Amino acid sequence: MLRSLTSAISGLQAFQQSMDVIGNNVANVNTTGFKGARMDLADSFSQTLRNASAGTGGNSGTPGMQIGLGVVVDAITNIFGQGALARTGVSTDLALTGPGFFVVRDAISNTTFVTRAGDFHVDEQNYLVTNSGMRVQGYSDAGLTTLGDIRIDTTGMPATSNPAPTKVSFAIGTDGKINVNLSDGTQFVRGQVLTQNFINPNGLMKEGNNLYSGIGAAGPLGGAANPTPAPPGSNGMGTIQAGALELSNVDLASEFTNLITTQRAYQANARVITTSDELLQELVNLKR
Repeated sequence: MLRSLTSAISGLQAFQQSMDVIGNNVANVNTTGFKGARMDLADSFSQTLRNASAGTGGNSGTPGMQIGLGVVVDAITNIFGQGALARTGVSTDLALTGPGFFVVRDAISNTTFVTRAGDFHVDEQNYLVTNSGMRVQGYSDAGLTTLGDIRIDTTGMPATSNPAPTKVSFAIGTDGKINVNLSDGTQFVRGQVLTQNFINPNGLMKEGNNLYSGIGAAGPLGGAANPTPAPPGSNGMGTIQAGALELSNVDLASEFTNLITTQRAYQANARVITTSDELLQELVNLKR
């Protein structure tokens, strides 16, 4: 068998995976907070036909001879660059400008995830949640001391002349603090949305619904054993923009360019297979 056949087959397999990555990027061009990915290739191992030798006083050295045996997928890397912001006017929509992730928790399994998608809303129990029901994490008390589920209600309100003021409205600041306005005209800080940052964001694993797991493996603030979120704007993290959402960071122009080059590379490898087959056919026909 010709080595070119196996090399070209590895090329077809690699560029098929590249098409899969590009296709997923394009499919999520309008997904809130989506981070695109790229695929890195590396040459496969080579067959050594002759080892290199050093020269001596009377002889010159000889270079080595190797024939490569194809290509392999070296890595599929997520690109965590900032996406564009879009104004929505919805008070519970939050966008991060700069590094960092929102921390959310599954109340049923008690599993913690992070996300860049800030399309939150307040549920019937006044918890700030994602579209899939995950509860946003941060300081859950008015004193900003207890980590837990963010709840936007009148708990912790200051003593006033009105014995039972009600919540009228609320606003979330760039530092994540939730300011609740009461019916008696007073205001208080109910809690604070905290964010998490990572030494190696590519250690995170996509879980669908804009969620990432693998927090410990990515090097979080507080360490892998005890990941501890921090206020937005601290520890090198970005700030929160309320009433806006971060869009996908996929660049369609780049993706279409990659689509064309990947298609041509796939066609070239297919042509190598066709040509190798013709060579084998000529070899077989020598007996006629």
